[in-house]
Amino acid sequence: MRATLGPGRAPVSGRIGAVTSGPHAAPRVDPWVRLLRHEYVLACAGGVALAVVMTWIAPPVALWLLTAGERWDGVANPVTTIAGDLGDPTLQAWQVAWTGHALLADPGNLWHTNAFFPERYALAFSDSLLGYAPAGLVGSGPAAAVLRYNVLFVLAFALAFVGLYALVRQLGAARVAAVVAAAAFAYAPWRYGHTGHLNVLSTGGIPLALAMLARGHGWSLRRGYRPELVRPGWAVAGWLVVAWQVSLGFGLGLPFGYVLGVGVLVLLVRRAVAGGAPVPAALWRADALGAAAALAVVAALVYPYTQVRAAFPDSVRSWEYVGVFSTPLRGLLVAPAESLVWRSWHGPARDALGSAVNEKALLCGYVLIGLAAVGLFRSVWPARARALLGVGVLVSALLALGTEGPLYRVLYDLAPGFDGIRTPGRLVLWTSLLLAVLAAGAVTALQERLAGERRPVAVLLLAPLTAAVLVEGLPLLGHPVVPPAPPALASAPAPLMVLPTDVLVDNRIQLWGTDTFPAMVNGGSGQFPPRQAELREAMRTFPDAAAVEALRRIGVRSVVVLREEVAGTDYAGALTGPTAGLGITRREVGRDVVYDLAG
Repeated sequence: MRATLGPGRAPVSGRIGAVTSGPHAAPRVDPWVRLLRHEYVLACAGGVALAVVMTWIAPPVALWLLTAGERWDGVANPVTTIAGDLGDPTLQAWQVAWTGHALLADPGNLWHTNAFFPERYALAFSDSLLGYAPAGLVGSGPAAAVLRYNVLFVLAFALAFVGLYALVRQLGAARVAAVVAAAAFAYAPWRYGHTGHLNVLSTGGIPLALAMLARGHGWSLRRGYRPELVRPGWAVAGWLVVAWQVSLGFGLGLPFGYVLGVGVLVLLVRRAVAGGAPVPAALWRADALGAAAALAVVAALVYPYTQVRAAFPDSVRSWEYVGVFSTPLRGLLVAPAESLVWRSWHGPARDALGSAVNEKALLCGYVLIGLAAVGLFRSVWPARARALLGVGVLVSALLALGTEGPLYRVLYDLAPGFDGIRTPGRLVLWTSLLLAVLAAGAVTALQERLAGERRPVAVLLLAPLTAAVLVEGLPLLGHPVVPPAPPALASAPAPLMVLPTDVLVDNRIQLWGTDTFPAMVNGGSGQFPPRQAELREAMRTFPDAAAVEALRRIGVRSVVVLREEVAGTDYAGALTGPTAGLGITRREVGRDVVYDLAG
């Protein structure tokens, strides 16, 4: 029988006493059946199913139960509603749609989007989500963009679960313990403060890459380095996942890169000083190839961001600006408003955090914290590993405090790139990950003490832990209906500008343009070009000579005024303002108005 390999274990040649040939041989298992029973196939399927339930089905059911049947929001339609709100999710739905469109239609202008006309490198105004571009190749138009976003939203939770599961299994945790830890990581309350930030929710590639790298290097936390378990192919795959994770955005990718860099440096120095078992040449080659590929991808991604940094010096965040998004120590124990369990109980504590509370409510989960605390003292991990994990939890938590903590200034001043990150609280990702590893060690020790890894009684006894983690991880998500694109948008010649315009409205306008991707001045993102701000100000008096001249100067051919949205704004005069002598024409398309600047 072919040797099999479990995470962090030595090969085994099959059950002792098993009959493998002759008239009494055990029945041969169909390869497809064996594949479908594989641990990681089941983990992936379970992770996706759990994500659908936790993000789409369970929240309205739980809310109905908590309100004694008084409130039933129903299960949201993934084609007509979008997870989160109508702000950043619509922007990110456009981003994924744009990258897919650009790869097919005009790869050379991938970074120069149809939005923010006439600015260049507009895709680099925020985390690009470029790693999701393959999804953008499927479907077209706003409805497809919304459905695509909702699918990616669910899969982001699924990958976070599967990635952490794979990591702790590779480190040596038992299956049930891995499920508990993975659920605690994927559905940590702090993540729900970012239901509008797919780039922040997309963390699964980090533990998955670490799991692949550990597997490729034949290393586990329980048994250390074992040369006979080295798998160079897994090492290459791990580096490629690193590249993919970074391609989603530097907000999480930059700290991940530093963690890997420091880790590699420590390992090389340790090997040079203390020696150790010989490393196969194939593994050295695999690491060199994989790391080179990852660095090449990172270098290609860095260039557009350096261009934006050069064009807009304010992309460097001041220390005072970072302070606006920094949380005090108590923020580590506060859940965001989107946490179904803690929403009401933590209301006063959230109010005390001030503005930008979604970046300051950093609770990793009380159940997870409790299990990790136990894991510091009772665990299958070695004592030294537990101590290092504990230090990692402490350091990462202090870094997540930003200007309110003692350590973040070091990164801000000395680590290139950190002066462009405005939200230090997102570093709590690493606190959450390390807590999950500690928890996995504790639950594995408990499981092995109770009944052994493969006995059903252990599963039954540990089921309440899993249930507690999942209940604490239930979200209260918004699923607003996405308004349909106005017909006037399709009838206006590009380049165009739509009124009203501001950051939130422009996000929706970008989404509406995913049928044909017309060049438009409108655009919402993490960077605000001065020229766009000047045009927004000038358009408050449109139609007048100054506004028309400002538009013509950059090549804008039409202006669309949305009747319902513009009412009550500074742009309301654009509906009926005089046009005599301006050389422009006004026409009504449906409920809205289109101005043709060519006359």
